[in-house]
Amino acid sequence: MKKNILLAGFIAGSLAAILTTLAHFQALPIPEAVLMTARWTAIAVLIAYAFLRRSLTPWILVSMLVGGEFGHDWPQATVHLQVLSQIFLRLIKTIIAPLLFGTLVSGIAGHSDIKKVGRMGIKSIIYFEVVTTLALLIGLAAINISKAGVGVHLPTSVTSDVTPPPARPTASEIILHIFPENIAKSVAEGQVLQVVIFSILFGIALAQVPEKRRAPMLQFCESLSEVMFRFTNLIMLYAPIGIGAAIAYTVGQGGVKIIGNLFQLLVTLYCALLAFIVLVLLPIALLARVPLRKFIRAIAEPVSIAFGTATSEAALPRAMEAMEAIGVPRSIVAFVMPTGYSFNLDGSSLYLSLAAVFVAQVAHIPLSFRQQLVMVLTLMLTSKGVAGVAKAALVILLGTADSLGLPSQPILILFAVDQLMDMGRTAINVLGNCLATVVIARWEGDFPKKTSSPEVVDALT
Repeated sequence: MKKNILLAGFIAGSLAAILTTLAHFQALPIPEAVLMTARWTAIAVLIAYAFLRRSLTPWILVSMLVGGEFGHDWPQATVHLQVLSQIFLRLIKTIIAPLLFGTLVSGIAGHSDIKKVGRMGIKSIIYFEVVTTLALLIGLAAINISKAGVGVHLPTSVTSDVTPPPARPTASEIILHIFPENIAKSVAEGQVLQVVIFSILFGIALAQVPEKRRAPMLQFCESLSEVMFRFTNLIMLYAPIGIGAAIAYTVGQGGVKIIGNLFQLLVTLYCALLAFIVLVLLPIALLARVPLRKFIRAIAEPVSIAFGTATSEAALPRAMEAMEAIGVPRSIVAFVMPTGYSFNLDGSSLYLSLAAVFVAQVAHIPLSFRQQLVMVLTLMLTSKGVAGVAKAALVILLGTADSLGLPSQPILILFAVDQLMDMGRTAINVLGNCLATVVIARWEGDFPKKTSSPEVVDALT
């Protein structure tokens, strides 16, 4: 029944789009009232489908369509909807500091055996930072080439809801601004980068505390992380309302051209992800002498799971089994793979830099090369440790918008196509982490291991 309703909605929507296009080019003299009725009928069918699915993704899609149609039909009324999107923005911002603190501290201090694995831990961190930085740079290059956000005309109130940072800070000011002088002040002022630095240092210090003293604080941080994950899920229940209101306000005040820009952004992302595979991951695999055919066969299933579900966690067990099956020792898989899910989010890192510049282009905020490098540094640190958060990349982007000098309102527009983009970036996250385990194992001289455990072989056959 769900498929039939979805098919009916697709047919109705396609028919409404065709009739609207013909009327726009004056090929058919169709009254606007008829066209509006056809469009709202198609949307009503999709609303029925969303009720049956009881999932957030179809509701976000429906809210985008409802918001776009409402903004097109009654642009004057959309001014009153802005408060609904502002509520969503405020709720998102309350998550960031406790979420980053909990996830980063538990992620660092939770690996208390980092002293035992020492060398492998350092190599993993260096590898993660280098690869994710390259991903950020490719994202910057892609969006600067495509300029997907150029040409959108938003109202002044949207583009001026945040005060841009000083145009030319000195190098010493940039460095000094990274480090907090008062963590409570950093949280209150939304200085996310300072919160990240504090959390990293706190996690390293906690890892050096004896087990008896470390356990209570580590348990608190793990509990805090779990609570904030649930908190995020609660806020995401409000997402369709906030996103629909943002789309309605944007279309009502700036026109429907934003839909074309979002499609251009989607194409830009997938081209950038393909470039990242060819320019970064493939050369790394060749340098590490990874057996490509064997590796590709092993990752096909976990990467497909990640792409289909847009969830890294769904692919994690199979990915770990696959890496052990091709000869990576279990001790390395058990360390590198979970750590990579917090610190080696290649696809998400690429998307963050791409999306941040897209928002700046939409808001008509020119960014110099120096400002974009500062943005890369900020996103490189703030993107760590939130792999388990719903819509993690957009949550981080919303949380760091003020420190990047970007308005928050246009970021909500990205939710309209986030599911399609999330599928691609999640697949690259899984691919990157699988490759990282093989590279670290080769670096340690432990690849390929001669035999895999019988349990893993049975699981994969």
